[in-house]
Amino acid sequence: MRTTRMLGAALLTLGLAAAPAVADSTPSPSGDSSAPTEAGTSFRTATEVDQGQTATANASAGDYLYWSFPADAGQRPTVKATVKLPDTHAAETWQIDVYDGLRRRQACQYGPQTRTAASGAASVDLACTLRTIRAWSEPWANDPLPGTYYLRLTAVGLPTSDLGLPVSAEVRVDAKDIGGSAAVDGSLAEPLVPGAAAQPEEDASASAVLSSIEPEDGWASGWWSDRWVWTAVGGALAALAGVGGYALTRGSGRPPRV
Repeated sequence: MRTTRMLGAALLTLGLAAAPAVADSTPSPSGDSSAPTEAGTSFRTATEVDQGQTATANASAGDYLYWSFPADAGQRPTVKATVKLPDTHAAETWQIDVYDGLRRRQACQYGPQTRTAASGAASVDLACTLRTIRAWSEPWANDPLPGTYYLRLTAVGLPTSDLGLPVSAEVRVDAKDIGGSAAVDGSLAEPLVPGAAAQPEEDASASAVLSSIEPEDGWASGWWSDRWVWTAVGGALAALAGVGGYALTRGSGRPPRV
């Protein structure tokens, strides 16, 4: 009986000791599980990705890959893409293009928007930093406006021998808040997102079905910016300077009579 108890206790101890080892051997998920793992093939099917997320997709060389992301007034978005190439391939030129909610191609302020991967290169990195998003613009201007933006990644001038080769892509969108220095007087009635169409007068109570992506803290109202703070501070300093100048120049009063 004593021997049986000793064997049972030994087996229980071994089981408890082995349990953590079994749990530790289970692989744990890493990264953002909500990040997209595929890309669209057109503007209408563009995969939505939030700022700060890293989206991935497997595709074939020659495909057009589309993602969409939100950008608000006062932000300066930067798009980065990495394309992992097969072991054997010819020289390939890859390019990223960014379009606004009106599907107007937006120019990059800086960044390698187009790059050529040498024959046999493992990957190619691309980047594009847009101009600061404006809350309002003249109809004739091509300024970037708040709303949905589209990112297109594709190979240009691809050799026929490389068509259809498997590739994988990673894209990430980050934005820097520029603040009141980019503020303008005016704002759009609605951000330029899919579904933001005017409602008929007879159905004014209905709301448009907008895109599901938006900035983390919502769309800006368009009238408030830190420019108001600097304007108030500047006005207060100007008033103090006026009072101080008057106090220094007024003298001691009327000159004495002779």
